[in-house]
Amino acid sequence: MSVSAEIKAKMTSPGAGVIRKMFEEGIKLKALHGEDNVFDFSLGNPDLDPPVAVSDAIEELAKCRDKNFHGYMPNAGYPFAREAMAKKTALEQGVDVSGDCVVMSVGAAGALNALLKAVLNPGDNVVVPSPFFAEYRHYVQNYGGKLIEVPVKDDFSLDTKALEASLTEKTAAVLINSPNNPTGKVYLDEDIKALSEALVRHGKKTGRKPYLICDEPYRAITYDGIKVAPVFPVYDCAVVVTSFAKNFSLPGERIGYIAVNPRCPDKDELVAACVFTTRILGYVNAPGLMQRVVAKTWNAEADYSLYEKRRNELVSILDEAGIVHANPQGAFYLWCKVPGGDDDMAFCDYLKKHLILAAPGSGFGGRGWFRLAYCVSEKSILNSRNAFINAMKDFKA
Repeated sequence: MSVSAEIKAKMTSPGAGVIRKMFEEGIKLKALHGEDNVFDFSLGNPDLDPPVAVSDAIEELAKCRDKNFHGYMPNAGYPFAREAMAKKTALEQGVDVSGDCVVMSVGAAGALNALLKAVLNPGDNVVVPSPFFAEYRHYVQNYGGKLIEVPVKDDFSLDTKALEASLTEKTAAVLINSPNNPTGKVYLDEDIKALSEALVRHGKKTGRKPYLICDEPYRAITYDGIKVAPVFPVYDCAVVVTSFAKNFSLPGERIGYIAVNPRCPDKDELVAACVFTTRILGYVNAPGLMQRVVAKTWNAEADYSLYEKRRNELVSILDEAGIVHANPQGAFYLWCKVPGGDDDMAFCDYLKKHLILAAPGSGFGGRGWFRLAYCVSEKSILNSRNAFINAMKDFKA
């Protein structure tokens, strides 16, 4: 007996699950050296408390004893939850959206898998600006697709010409993530407009108009007055996938949704396909209790100023240590350049000697870089100063 050869090869490859491996190694190091002496920037695990309204709703709903309260609902989710997410999407996108455009999902990851299962034929490809969230490779390969990685510009904005040149008759979708994990880049209106125009041109030329999939779990977490550009007004075949993992600090509750542009020519068929794939992938439906929670609290206020403060504190430390980095406009990651070379795996192993845990950039399609997640305590960030300075002082490329 043996596991699948394909799965075995993927899970034992050097870059497989490197972020989770770092996170688990951090637990061991903290047990050995003490919690305050290990500086774990490996995992994007939001540490702010959920908004009070969310915690109150969970407590209230958990006490409900109504008959069949925890029973099955339609695979697409409770109608009232779909309508609530439609209102949220309408506010963000600036267009009218109804509940029949929404499918509730098991987090943004479940949303992406259900959507990709619904649109990919064997041999199709999905184009993604690089660097990107590491799991995209697996999500696309799950359904016989190929991920086409297209480098972004030096400032991490979209290289529209390069993206357009990468499109083929086999391109089912372009997948973007704004604010971006790992760079923190927010794509502005002009970026989205230029990309949309390129996709329209490609559709006219080939007869196949790709979907524009927008992965937006960090949409609410932006800095310096920057806003994430809406996509529905400028591209009809746009689909938003998102969750409440990052904005409400609920990653373990696995609640998200798919929202299809109401102007999408095959909107009804695409929604029906996502409902079907949600079922046959074994999700069956999004968690019922959490559907009720987010339906009641989707517009609860959350304060992200602590993330901005931590960003500034960590930037100051990295500048003092001499580590080159991007300036994140959103999310809670710093994308940093490996000093004097491009072996990010080796450099992250070196940082561990100074009890600093970072995620190698190769997993994100960014060899020569590494990612620091600053959704950690302010104390840990401030205490990491000497570790970063000493690490750079001792480092020899």
